[in-house]
Amino acid sequence: MKIGVIGAGWLGGTVGKIWVQAGHDVCFSSRHPEKYARLSRDLGPRASVGTIEEAAKFGEVALISVPYRALSHIARDLSLALRGKIVFDACNPHAPDPAELMRAVESQGVALATAEYFPQSRLVRVFSAVDATAIEASAEGRSAPLGVPLASDDDAALRLAETLVRDAGCEPVIVGGLADARSFQRGGPGFRFHTDAAGLRRRLGLPQAI
Repeated sequence: MKIGVIGAGWLGGTVGKIWVQAGHDVCFSSRHPEKYARLSRDLGPRASVGTIEEAAKFGEVALISVPYRALSHIARDLSLALRGKIVFDACNPHAPDPAELMRAVESQGVALATAEYFPQSRLVRVFSAVDATAIEASAEGRSAPLGVPLASDDDAALRLAETLVRDAGCEPVIVGGLADARSFQRGGPGFRFHTDAAGLRRRLGLPQAI
């Protein structure tokens, strides 16, 4: 697939790199794309670097991993480019985000708050509860496959996300709709609970896979 990574920092850069290695075409982006030129060269022809607008237009899917305080500006600037597309939301409110913003977003539910920024996109909350080190260890076989919780109100987008989580070397755990993503936002039992899929399902009270 063609995937745009908007915010190619620690998490976005790691997941995007693994996707390239799995055979996907990935455009890495940030406000300063020149910082990632070497990353693109090292990964080969399936990797490219551009502005956030270029990455949004490039991808059939967009992974957004930026500071939460920047999300409203990202949504404003990319609303047309992301219209109708699947958007993976990996953004979490945390300091130095304004305390008032953090309280409001976490009270509403982070996934539901993000969905209001992207009403014309097909949102999946994914890669938000795990860190890049754990993803990398899973993809490289240095740990058991990492259970990654995900949630969406769009069944087709959810199924595609399952596939791309597996292509990132992890094991998807579907939690439910966007309202159910509260269980793996900051403060929830699934946040940064790095374990395999069976352990994550037990933690979240979900039935085990058959």
